[in-house]
Parts: sequence; C-alpha cells; structure tokens
Amino acid sequence: MASKKFIQALELLESEKGIQKEIVLDALKEALEKSYKKNYGGPESIIRVDINENNGKIRLYEIKHVVDDVNDEDFELSLEEAQVINPKYQVGDDVVTEIDPEVFGRLAAIQTKQLLKQKIREAEKETLYNEYIDKKDDIITGVVDRVEDRFAIINIGRTGALLPLNQQIPGEKIYEGQHIKVYVSDVERSTKGTHIGVSRTEPGLVKRLFEMEVPEIYDGTVEIKSVSREAGDRSKIAVYTTNDNVDPIGACVGPKGSRVRNVVNELNGEMIDIIEWNEDPVVFISHALSPSEVVHVGINEEDHSALVIVPDNQLSLAIGKKGQNARLAVRLTSWKIDIKSVSEAAAEGIIYGQDAEFEKSFEAEMISDEPIVEELVKTVMNEPVEDDIYEESDEVVFADNLDVDESVAEEPIIEEIVENTAEEAEDTEEILQSNDIDESIEDEEDVEEFEDDDYDYDYDPKYDEDIDYDEFDKYYDDK
Repeated sequence: MASKKFIQALELLESEKGIQKEIVLDALKEALEKSYKKNYGGPESIIRVDINENNGKIRLYEIKHVVDDVNDEDFELSLEEAQVINPKYQVGDDVVTEIDPEVFGRLAAIQTKQLLKQKIREAEKETLYNEYIDKKDDIITGVVDRVEDRFAIINIGRTGALLPLNQQIPGEKIYEGQHIKVYVSDVERSTKGTHIGVSRTEPGLVKRLFEMEVPEIYDGTVEIKSVSREAGDRSKIAVYTTNDNVDPIGACVGPKGSRVRNVVNELNGEMIDIIEWNEDPVVFISHALSPSEVVHVGINEEDHSALVIVPDNQLSLAIGKKGQNARLAVRLTSWKIDIKSVSEAAAEGIIYGQDAEFEKSFEAEMISDEPIVEELVKTVMNEPVEDDIYEESDEVVFADNLDVDESVAEEPIIEEIVENTAEEAEDTEEILQSNDIDESIEDEEDVEEFEDDDYDYDYDPKYDEDIDYDEFDKYYDDK
C-alpha cells in the first residue's frame, strides 16, 4: 500500500512541479545511499539501490571485494568470510549482500527525508531554469498576484516573476487579477533559486508584440531591423522587406490600422512611428527623423556622425518635445545626429547640397592641375618633363630646344613670372570693377560725367572728326 502511494506521489510531483519521475527516483537512491554510509557502513562502502518503478519496492545491496589481506573493511572482505557465505567465492570476486530497508532507524529515515527534499528542490530549480531560459527575450502572459508600491508579483505559471516599478510603463495602473503581457528580460539561477525578471519598458516588448500581430513579421517576410523606445510616450521601429510586392509599413499598420492599434492598446496608448529601413544611412536617417522634413543629410564615416539640415519651421518637429524625436532617431540608427535649421546652417557658413558638390568638384580640379604647374616650373628651370603631359598639344616649346642661358632660368625668373601674373590679375580686377555699372540707372543725367583730365592718354584732335564707318579701315591706315 505504501509503495503504491509512493508511486502516486511521484506522478503528482511530476504533474505539479514538472519534475520527471526518473529524477526523483535517482534522488531517492542517492539519499538512501548517503544515509546508509553515514549511519551503518563507511564512507568507502559500495551501496546499490534498486527501485521498482511499477510497484515502488526498494531493495538495497552492499558490495564488498574478496581479498587475501583486508585493508579496508568498508569495501573489502577476506576469503574466509566470503566462503562462509558461499564456498564458491574466490579472491577477486564481489560479494553482494542485500540489506533490509527496515534496518534504517528513525534518525536515518529523517536524514534520508532531508536529503531527498534537498535533491527535489535542486531538481526543481534546474527544471524551472531550463524551462524559462528558452523564453528569455520573449513575451509571456501572466496574472498579477500582488501589487506593492515598489513592485508587482506576476504569476507566470509554475512560479512568480518580479515586475519592479522602474520596469512598469509610466502612468499605467496595474491591479490584482489583471492578465498582462510581460517581456522576459532576465533568467538567473542562484543558490536561492531561479530568479526571473520581467519588464514592460524594454524595446523588445514592442518587437515581440508586432510579431504576434503581424503575420508577415512572424513568417519572416517583413523584418524589424531596429527598435527605439521611450516607454509610455513614443516608440520608433524600422522595418524592411526584400519582397517588392509587400509594403512593410502597410503590413505593420494593418487593415484600417487594426494591427498597430492592438499594439498601442497593449502599451497603454504609447505612440508608435513605423519607418522603412534603408541600407543607405542618408535615407535611413531622413526616415528616422519623421514626421519632420529633411533638406540635407551629411555623413561623416570617421566618427559615425551625421549633420542634418531641416527647414526653419521643421526644426522643433525634428528635435521633438524635450529632444525626444532626435533621441529616438539616434538610438534607431546608431548614428550621432546633429540637427540644424537652414538659417542656422547659412549663419555658420555650412555648404551643402549642389553647392557642396560644386566645391568638391572644384577642389578636385585644382588638385588635378597641380602636376601641370609643377611641370611648368620644371620647364622654366630647364629640367626634363614628362612628354605625356603635353602629348595633346603641338605648340608647346620645351626649354631644352630654346637658346636660353641657364643662368637666366633661375628662381628670379619664376618670381618675376609670378609678379607679372599678379599684376595682370590686379589689372583684370580693376577692369571688372570699372565695368560694374549699376543697371538700374536709366536717366543719363544721373550718370556722373568724367572729365578729360581723368583719362591718361594724349589728346588727338583727329578723333573729333566725323568718322565715316564705311571708310573705317582706310581711316586708320592713313593715321
């Protein structure tokens, strides 16, 4: 009768605690073995315990080795003693003696019970850890058992999980008996047991909720690339698909916004921005700052930063309330983002867009012309030059072919060329300034008349004659 109850207890333990019957039986065998060694045998004794899983009957056996000279009575037996039991025993044989379980006294039974409880607790911890370690970074639904000022206890099945106040959505009211979805953020095993930490503020909760609501995400057609979140206020998710026939944003929103509405309701009304992920950081950062418009995005690969230019009336929208939109965009893209308005960029002299491209191309052309300048200097210095620089021009005359005194082709000549070039540039600038006439002047009387003394040339009365332009060439020939 007792054996049947023992088997029933094992089955009940397996169903309630999830501990397999084989684990309990092994624990019982180990407990009986240790108790017998401690009370009746010795630390070196060899004990074998057999338990019938069908009827629960327990049988114990002590094993000793037959030797000529006994050194340890715990596991050795002399030949004479062995042959008393059975004359067929020889040196080297093992003598197996069955032990009546009733030999266990009250003290031994208590010790066995304590050892069995300890083994069952360890097995329960191990089973619990193995069950929930697979659920880490996943969502489970629990029932609120108790609500305190600093935490809430969530019943998640076989155990309770601690939901601290800082892991609860700000402003959310939790009450006892409420069914709630929580994100398993931590599963830790210690001497006191298995600790399971849950959260309602982790970005992973948003990702898992969308996986539950959107079939395209669950089957892998649409992928959530990244999530950034400030629990209770706003979240941003970046989605992507390789299927041209699927709209990733539309799939997450759902018919009439039903899918995203379910996620929002679960998160206590938290706003969610769904944007499309792009491998180009310029495009991705532009999307991440939505709903703000973006004029320009400049990328600095070295320090992994980006300069974003937005219209003046969109600056506050791009930054967001207390910088929230910008912070979420930084976490979503993993790029450092500096946001400036168009007027701020102009005040700081920041060049972007087509002007920046023109400046880059101009600098590139200047850099590409440097070899030509160097070869020109070499030519003046009567040094050999590379023919491929001038292979397209037949009018170039090399210094080697000129009858030039080498003493003349020295640095003073180069300096003179530079000075002459500078003077020509100044003259050209003066001419351009003299031609810079205000086109808005329409009345000739408003134009300041210049005196003849202002002009530096020899006056010739011949120029006062009426010129017949048909005889223009002849006139100047006669002159």
